[in-house]
Amino acid sequence: MRQIVLDTETTGLEWRNGDRVIEIGCVEMVNRKLTGRHYHVYLNPGREIDPGAIEVHGITNEFLADKPKFKDVVAEFEDFVRGGELVIHNATFDVGFLDNELSLLDRPRLAGICAGVIDTLKMAKELNPGKRATLDALCERFDIDNARRTLHGALLDAELLADVYLAMTRGQESLIIGLDETPTAITTEEHAASLADRPPLKVLRASDEELAAHASVLSDIAKATKGACLWLPPEPAAAE
Repeated sequence: MRQIVLDTETTGLEWRNGDRVIEIGCVEMVNRKLTGRHYHVYLNPGREIDPGAIEVHGITNEFLADKPKFKDVVAEFEDFVRGGELVIHNATFDVGFLDNELSLLDRPRLAGICAGVIDTLKMAKELNPGKRATLDALCERFDIDNARRTLHGALLDAELLADVYLAMTRGQESLIIGLDETPTAITTEEHAASLADRPPLKVLRASDEELAAHASVLSDIAKATKGACLWLPPEPAAAE
């Protein structure tokens, strides 16, 4: 099971108004374990960044001036995420932006190259209705150190989200471990020896008095249900 925990930073909040992706951060998990592989890139969006967005992530127009455009890295991005299941916090936002970037280049959208998307924001709201479900709030809830997160950053946020996702889905861990384990083969001789080591089975049979009391209870049930007692055999059909 290969999963890609993904986050983006953008020039603003709405790709439909021309906002673009300026940072992509991804970390890879296989069978719920971080592999150490990651993908991280800053992008020149070809437009100005909204001042409000700069306050959130701290990425400036000057910093991105010499960075590659999305078209320059699209192939390596696709190669990294291809076939994996994406884990994203507020997936509608990031998927919308990335699908827009891909469509501008006439490339397949994420649904065409990835195995699916898990939205951890939706998951957190379903697990804890009414409670705050921001990444910072989830880090606090699951005791995950996010002291380095003074500003939003795609790679750092992806790393934190990976820890949050594993904490939220910890019950699945035993299932994965169980699937990975190879059962130990037992020979016929070992099986016979284990049976021989068992103490003889003690059988306790009902006494005549217990059998009579049991029959009396069944008779009372049959009378109360007009002969529909499930524990008594049906009466034989009358001969014609």
